Amino acid sequence: MAELILGPLLRHVGTCDATVWVETSEACTVRVLGHEERTWNVSGHHYALVVVEGLEPGSTTPYEVTLDGRPVWPLPSAVPSMIRTLREDDDTLVLTFGSCRFATMSTTEGNRHLGADALDAYAVRMAEQSPDQWPDALLLLGDQVYADELSPETEARVAEIHDVNEPPGPQVRNFEEYTWLYAESWTDPQVRWLMSTVPTSMIFDDHDVRDDWNTSESWRDELEATSWWEERIVGALSSYWVYQHLGNLAPSHLAENELYQRVRKHGGDVEPMLREFASAADEEADGAKGMQWSYRRDLGVARLLVIDSRCGRVLAGGRREMVSDPEFSWIERQTEGDYDHLLVGTSLPWLLPRALHDLESWDERLAAGSRGPRVAAVAEKIRRGADLEHWAAFRDSFDRLARLFAEVGAGRKAGPAGRAPSTISVLSGDVHHAYVAQAHYAEKLQSLVYQLTCSPLHNYVPAAMKVAFRISWRRTTERTVRFILGRVSRVPPVPIDWSKVAGPFFGDQVATLHLNGRAARLVMEQARNGSDGTPRFKTMTDLELTTESDA
Repeated sequence: MAELILGPLLRHVGTCDATVWVETSEACTVRVLGHEERTWNVSGHHYALVVVEGLEPGSTTPYEVTLDGRPVWPLPSAVPSMIRTLREDDDTLVLTFGSCRFATMSTTEGNRHLGADALDAYAVRMAEQSPDQWPDALLLLGDQVYADELSPETEARVAEIHDVNEPPGPQVRNFEEYTWLYAESWTDPQVRWLMSTVPTSMIFDDHDVRDDWNTSESWRDELEATSWWEERIVGALSSYWVYQHLGNLAPSHLAENELYQRVRKHGGDVEPMLREFASAADEEADGAKGMQWSYRRDLGVARLLVIDSRCGRVLAGGRREMVSDPEFSWIERQTEGDYDHLLVGTSLPWLLPRALHDLESWDERLAAGSRGPRVAAVAEKIRRGADLEHWAAFRDSFDRLARLFAEVGAGRKAGPAGRAPSTISVLSGDVHHAYVAQAHYAEKLQSLVYQLTCSPLHNYVPAAMKVAFRISWRRTTERTVRFILGRVSRVPPVPIDWSKVAGPFFGDQVATLHLNGRAARLVMEQARNGSDGTPRFKTMTDLELTTESDA
């Protein structure tokens, strides 16, 4: 008898369709709202992504999941799970986002560094609200699981199989062990219900694979020379495709996805098929053409464009780009048309504190050999040791994204309506704190351009780093850093300027973007455990991103 292992996860939701993902204990037929899908098998794990069609626009529909006709969801006494479709021509959107969620409260009990799980707390609050107060969508911007930082329970489980004194140490090493991470994270009762009810989009970051994943060409060369990396990257990308990527796709894109259609029709163990795919997808970092993890979703007034800033990096042959030319061209095409807000999701912030931006750009020049091989070797060590690998450390890509936003913001990408979006917002995580920055262009744009960073959902940042982040936003720090770096190698000039609007904020936190027509408002909240143990939120900022004249 098949049991429900993970899920249901409500992934894509449109005006009249939705997808629901599950993992089951054995092969079975999964049924949701009259729509069926047979599971497919990866090394003894069974999955299905049920496409539900024919829903009414703007409707709220409770649903249950059955396996071979037997109801398995919702659980007894649980809040019902619902599919809330988008309304046609709707001019509002509520999007919640965050990143960096390490394990769960139950598996990290006693860890003095970790506070309240912001996603867990958000689910607790949702369960007490009416559905019209819930967000329309959830965007998770990386580090959904930590393959290189394990909870005590998972580390003990890994140690039963491997000698953790041998490289890579107490870390997961293959697809099977990745399934343990997802089970650990997604069986949290509150989060499980939240993800069954709020449509969720995702993108990976480094810890989904390994810290500093694809930092540089030499980093890749060193990892590929180890005895364990091939199995690790195959497990990472295979599991990401299964657990995260498929749900990012609309039903029409699933129908066109050759690999997915082969998998669901195979009838046997598709592990060899996914292994071949994952190995080829890893080659994307060397500029090969093929797999694209970036995707687009239209959500009423907003266009959501999620960019892969990890796997698709170009690092070989003296090139250094965050995204390959073909994929960047695809990104540029997706910005064409009429919409009120452009939301660009990328796990790594585009705009850092200016002092840190200059440091990363400076280090990139030195590591490329501008002052000779000895200095380049030192710069590479600094790059890895200090995690200098954000958009600022891929300056050609940083500048190209800045130019794209100028094109969009000036209305040169607009459709028949001929109007630029009201806001262009880059949504990011990674850096374990939250802030808002606004970009300033020499050309007057019709759009306001923001960096909205929110991290972590459940993690921490050392005290020394808190001080560093606060100081790095100061103009005096910026000028001092530029002067010092300029004496070694000139910092490349930037095509734009930017300033901090709010933050930095520290702690476990979540951000919510409220869009109403051409108006935009951002709320950032920090989760804290109350005296009775119930998580509560403290508002860190409630910020109007547009004025009445902007809207």
